[in-house]
Amino acid sequence: MTEFILNAIAWGGYIGIVLLMALENVVPPVPSEVIMGLGGMLAARGDMAMVPLVLWGTLGTTIGNYFWYAIGRRFGYQGLKPFVDRHGRWLTVEWEDVERLHRFFLKHGGKTVFVFRFLPTFRTMISLPAGMARMPHWRFILATFTGSTIWNSVLAGAGFYLGRNFDRLDAYVGPAAIALTAAIVIGYLYRVATWRPRDQRS
Repeated sequence: MTEFILNAIAWGGYIGIVLLMALENVVPPVPSEVIMGLGGMLAARGDMAMVPLVLWGTLGTTIGNYFWYAIGRRFGYQGLKPFVDRHGRWLTVEWEDVERLHRFFLKHGGKTVFVFRFLPTFRTMISLPAGMARMPHWRFILATFTGSTIWNSVLAGAGFYLGRNFDRLDAYVGPAAIALTAAIVIGYLYRVATWRPRDQRS
């Protein structure tokens, strides 16, 4: 993964950063932590500059998240009802839960999108319900861009601090990403196994 990212950056420079960060939000296995971390390392070597790196990386993040936001906005939350009614068992939600989430987004959507930019996995997933709730385009883009700028700055700064120690970044981020993914999968399986519709709960 590290070699692929390095080759993409070497090929495209800042444009490579944009493409990788956009891809990371459409295909989650491409980790933004490694992309921006390696970018920060390149900045430490003088091959890139920190400010353009963060801005271009954040542009890619915003583009990738807007992809999911646009899908959610296209179908709207009402378009989910037949799917939720049929597959709610595997989603571990009922339509009442979807309506509650919709009301929450109408009231707190901007703050929620901003905060979720700092959470692995969920920072991409949050874009879909934001679109379904018809969050205004400008608010979604502003919350996404500002939150992602802060997070990408942290990642790039960590890479800058580590300098040339590419293996150190990969050694820490790789296992952490695997552990987090495993925890999410286990948590989901547990929720599926224990979930019951409201009318069956004691």
